[in-house]
Amino acid sequence: MQKMKQVTLFLTAMLLICCTPQNEVTAQDLMTKMYITIDGVTLPATLENNDATQELVTRLQAAPLTVTLNSSGGFEIWGALGFSLPTSNQQVTAQPGDVILYNGSNICLFYGSNSWSYTRLGHIEYSTQAELEEFLKAGQSNINVMLSLTAGTTTAIDNVRTAYEPGVYYTMSGLKVAHPTRGIYIKDGQKIFIQ
Repeated sequence: MQKMKQVTLFLTAMLLICCTPQNEVTAQDLMTKMYITIDGVTLPATLENNDATQELVTRLQAAPLTVTLNSSGGFEIWGALGFSLPTSNQQVTAQPGDVILYNGSNICLFYGSNSWSYTRLGHIEYSTQAELEEFLKAGQSNINVMLSLTAGTTTAIDNVRTAYEPGVYYTMSGLKVAHPTRGIYIKDGQKIFIQ
């Protein structure tokens, strides 16, 4: 029992060290997945943490986005988003599964590889190269692609708040807590620890 208390205290101390005022947690921090749906099949994509993905998530919170993409060069499907996102372009060799922003307003979903100056948005989670190529309709044109924050086409979510209510405690996953006990919570946009 004493050893368990020591381990708990050590882990608590490590968490507190990481929980400085500069490390505020927002709803944006909790959103790390985007879902890509093509012809009724959905695969998740793990998002990068950059200005482009934060803006994209904000737009997807309002509503899913449907874009028309076309095959190009034998390594990607791509097309216009209909709006621009902030760029942080770097020379990148995109790999199969990469979700890339090109020229600030085009999205590219890779099933092959290519080097260019891109902004990374994320990476599609897939099992095999064949599955990825089939999912992305490699070589085809006029592919309707839906980008969303939920795995299905419908959701029971009526409203998404991006700001926390003042004085209210939330769990690290963003759930409101009426009577917090021991643990780490978010209050007024800051991580706090209750002993």
